[in-house]
Amino acid sequence: MNAITRSSFLSERFDDVFWRDGGALLNLGLRVFVGWQSFKSRMLELSDWGATLSMFHDVYHTPLLPRAVAASLGAFGEITFPTLLFVGFLSRPAALGLFFVNLVAVISCPDLLHLEGPAAINVHRYWGILLLVLLVWGPRRLYMDSWLTRGQSRG
Repeated sequence: MNAITRSSFLSERFDDVFWRDGGALLNLGLRVFVGWQSFKSRMLELSDWGATLSMFHDVYHTPLLPRAVAASLGAFGEITFPTLLFVGFLSRPAALGLFFVNLVAVISCPDLLHLEGPAAINVHRYWGILLLVLLVWGPRRLYMDSWLTRGQSRG
């Protein structure tokens, strides 16, 4: 085996290990980071539910739902989906649900699009991109679903 073939073989082995193990660790980091940000913001809002309802009445525009229902659904989504992401249970549906919650937050708060600084809307863009990464690539190896279904056939 010549040096070029051997180098190529070693590179492929490194890629396989990096993709398997590094991808799983990166995915776990993304799940924890995005989930924690969402969970933390909702816990802050739950600490003063009256202020949250006031914010849904004065700031957020949810034309299809009453404000109290929208606030309750938002709280449910931002508590449930991050928790599922943390433990890796139903990770893709949780990422999709949290992506939807993020999208609704942007749509229902038009002031985000008209602020002087782009930081507020950019945060939502970054979270959306990270959630799409989790949705597309799935949870990899470090998630509860893989342990629950280990040894069972998929077909």
